[in-house]
Amino acid sequence: MALKIIWSSLAQRKRKEILSYWSKRNASDAYSKKLNALFIEAVRQLAKFPFIGRTSDMDGVRVKIVREYLLFYEVSDIAIHILTIWDSRQDPDEIKLD
Repeated sequence: MALKIIWSSLAQRKRKEILSYWSKRNASDAYSKKLNALFIEAVRQLAKFPFIGRTSDMDGVRVKIVREYLLFYEVSDIAIHILTIWDSRQDPDEIKLD
């Protein structure tokens, strides 16, 4: 049975920022729509197979890779908690989960 998905406000904001950036940069929504579809598919996979992501250095936090983006999440008995989305081309010391 698939687990419920809960997006943190930070993860929701980051996703919107990423999609908005690509829409503006490309002067088109085409890539943003494709990238968003990849995010949605990755989250669907996590709902069915919550431990497919890699473990991270943060206790209890796992990572699912979507192109150059990292989805940080936690697994509970009833839900997958998406904590944030991080562009892996940025400085890893700047990652914030809250």
